[in-house]
Amino acid sequence: MEVLYREEGVASAASSVAGRLVADGVPARLAAGDPTLWGEDAEREAAVRLGWLTLPRYSRELLPVLGGLVERARAAGLTNVVLAGMGGSSLAAEVICATADVPLTVLDTTDPGQVRRALSEQLDATVVVVAGKSGSTVETDSLLRIYERLFTDAGLAPSGRVVVVTDPGSPLEKRAVEAGYELVLAQPDVGGRFSALSAFGLVPSALAGADVARLLDEAGEVLPLLSRDTGNPGLDLGAALGGAALAGRDKLLLADQLSAITGLPDWIEQLVAESTGKQGRGLLPVVGADPNESGDELVVAIETDVGDVRVDGPLGAQFLVWEYATALAGLLLEINPFDQPNVAESKANTAALLALPDLPTGAPSFVDGPVEVYGAATARDLPGLFAELLNAIPADGYLSIMAFLDRMAAFDAPVPDGADFEQMTDAWMMADPATLRALLALRTNRPVTFGWGPRLLHSTGQYHKGGPQNGVFLQITGAVAEDVTVPGRPYTLGRLQLAQALGDLGALETRGRPAVRLHLTDRAAGVARLLAAAQEA
Repeated sequence: MEVLYREEGVASAASSVAGRLVADGVPARLAAGDPTLWGEDAEREAAVRLGWLTLPRYSRELLPVLGGLVERARAAGLTNVVLAGMGGSSLAAEVICATADVPLTVLDTTDPGQVRRALSEQLDATVVVVAGKSGSTVETDSLLRIYERLFTDAGLAPSGRVVVVTDPGSPLEKRAVEAGYELVLAQPDVGGRFSALSAFGLVPSALAGADVARLLDEAGEVLPLLSRDTGNPGLDLGAALGGAALAGRDKLLLADQLSAITGLPDWIEQLVAESTGKQGRGLLPVVGADPNESGDELVVAIETDVGDVRVDGPLGAQFLVWEYATALAGLLLEINPFDQPNVAESKANTAALLALPDLPTGAPSFVDGPVEVYGAATARDLPGLFAELLNAIPADGYLSIMAFLDRMAAFDAPVPDGADFEQMTDAWMMADPATLRALLALRTNRPVTFGWGPRLLHSTGQYHKGGPQNGVFLQITGAVAEDVTVPGRPYTLGRLQLAQALGDLGALETRGRPAVRLHLTDRAAGVARLLAAAQEA
């Protein structure tokens, strides 16, 4: 595992802060799990959140358990693995399986269309991994209820098709025991976003066919280096992240072109944003963007020869080194990297909205074809609105696009007969809301981020509300053609999804930042109109 500084300014800033950390004995203290590093206010939280440092060894005890799970699933013909989890309970497994090129369906959504698609696939061969630390996350609870009903209605016993991963003592553990589900308990002193090498990352990945023992081997090889004052990749990366942020380079552009590791920036995004975005400070991860060469960017490349810093190493080592580096960045920024004080805010808003007879959507400011626009805006069409939002970005700020939609829907776009791969890709891009990020990024020298709701609420949502208050927010919601009932709950997935969007928008609006919601009355036509308007802006 190696971290290379490719830019003189980064090397200088990193060397300065690394010297301070070494003088204070930080590398060895962190590797030993010293909870006092982040100050008195954070000590209590840190004392129960440093178990990730032992996972390369501790999680090896899970390997026989995982082997048994896999054998029983294969014997029962359960080859379609679905993971129902949010944030740290899903992102690592998604990266592991994508990198290993094994199939895993990740449901970290409340979008009815995306869920309906998963429900229709190979039900008789499906095993569902329900993952959550607290055991009370609304998305995970809803998905479990839906699959329980689906299995039962199909005459399939849920007890043989549900695997639960949770912390000891959680409501989900009790539910699993009562229902007779396979149960794997995670190490409780590991926070969700630091849990890549725990049962949360390993159980679904093993069931899908990934070599999880190899991941632990890769992490185990780098573990002894993390107590060193030199030759310590965690110290090198943490000093680069924290040193750059202290020098004003707090926009973290993540590049992974041509890397053998697939999707790692999405995992890093949650780890860094939720860990550092608080008390008005933080590092803003930007995924999939080209550098603007502005003074506040730090470009970190994963096994790619571009950018200011290059991070080389296999996936298991990457997980551990990024976790260590993020903990160091929090120390340098003088914040607690293990809490998430603003995540609960949107959850509380959602619960309050769901208790109302009707969701208070209000009246649109204007309508542009299949797109309704809600929020304060002087423009009266979408090109004008996009120009208005781009002009509202502060000199040190960013634009965030948040789409509470089906993140797989673009693959349903019609493709011309006989189209080659490039033509298919073009068709999908022009049906994908994420393309809006690239189109708007061409029209500003400030970072433009893109996130799918509600998964972003467990990731960059903390940064949006707790980090520097210099964001401009563009939220996208869509009409639901076919909803999904949540058994035992007084709401559907469509109502829950919209309540989550409105709840988060309300939390952003209380901070006085520009925030607009675009509602697509026809999703496919609405996306097409957004992309056309972005090119006109």
